[in-house]
Amino acid sequence: MTRCPCEEEVLKRIRPTPEERTYIRAIGQRLIEAVERSGMAKAMMVGSVARDTFVRGDRDLDVFMLFDPALSREELQEQGLTLAHRIAEEFGATWREKYAEHPYVNATIDSLDIDLVPCYAVLSATEIQSAVDRTPFHTRYILSHIDDYADDVLLLKQFAKAGGVYGSDHMTEGFSGYLCEILTIYYGGFHALIEAAACWKPGETIDIEKHGTKRFEDSLVVIDPVDPERNVAAALSLSRMFEFVELARGYLAEPSEAFFCRGQSPPLTPEIFSRLLSARGTHLFSLTFATPDYTPDTVVPQLRKSAESIRELLERSGFPANRIDVCMTEERCMLLFELMAGEVPVMRRHLGPPVSARENAE
Repeated sequence: MTRCPCEEEVLKRIRPTPEERTYIRAIGQRLIEAVERSGMAKAMMVGSVARDTFVRGDRDLDVFMLFDPALSREELQEQGLTLAHRIAEEFGATWREKYAEHPYVNATIDSLDIDLVPCYAVLSATEIQSAVDRTPFHTRYILSHIDDYADDVLLLKQFAKAGGVYGSDHMTEGFSGYLCEILTIYYGGFHALIEAAACWKPGETIDIEKHGTKRFEDSLVVIDPVDPERNVAAALSLSRMFEFVELARGYLAEPSEAFFCRGQSPPLTPEIFSRLLSARGTHLFSLTFATPDYTPDTVVPQLRKSAESIRELLERSGFPANRIDVCMTEERCMLLFELMAGEVPVMRRHLGPPVSARENAE
């Protein structure tokens, strides 16, 4: 597979070292053995470490604990957390419970960020009882199709990270690792994908296994090869898709290592920020408050919904919004509005009913 010189240079920096692979996999294997010694569940590594598509320096490891599908949801949660707590303590980890569709344990072991996730050991992705049950099937599919594309996936992930479009969380609304893997396999490599992406239009549909059974209305449609009822790219927003298209066009026009390096812009001083805002002639308005005690996947959609409601109220009151955005950290949330006007006249023309409508005009 021919790559341009800048891609080869990037790979030298982002490809995991043999020592790094061995170290992370050894810890993963120890965790699997500890889970299975309990007799409560089987276990497997999933995600980019299991698929050998992780970028050098990434310290994330996902170990799924596969329980009997006959367990109720409540029993799965109870037994899953009990076992995860036991494993974390056995390894001397610092840990905390986190919540997605159901609770799991996030632990730090030997500087690795490790998720111990309970799921059902279903035989087919069509039998899943929770969203996480699908993940082991993703891992098996990628392992059976990745062939010689692992380096191409690394390039795509780094390209998306540097461009600010990597991550399927609700704040980023970008490309997930699994989506990067599927796209790379479908197009046959990083460069072929970039060439195709430069021509993407909203509604672009990719059906790698040719399921063709369901239609989606998302910006980009990538039918999950293990679950035809799911769009792998559902989290990708239209704006992030367009940003990726522009990045692809720029890279094709002039390939450069700069596309794989996320630059850090110096923070704006209040004076420079004020000058830039004044030059735009717009007005910023923000609401900030303490982050509620919920998961980001729950809070961020509510932030966006609230921001849209406030936008509608502002525009009905004569304050058209050029742009709105939301931001969330562990401590604070912010709704940000860029308004075309900062004030409206005291007097406003308000037309009443016509004289001909006598009953309403009096």
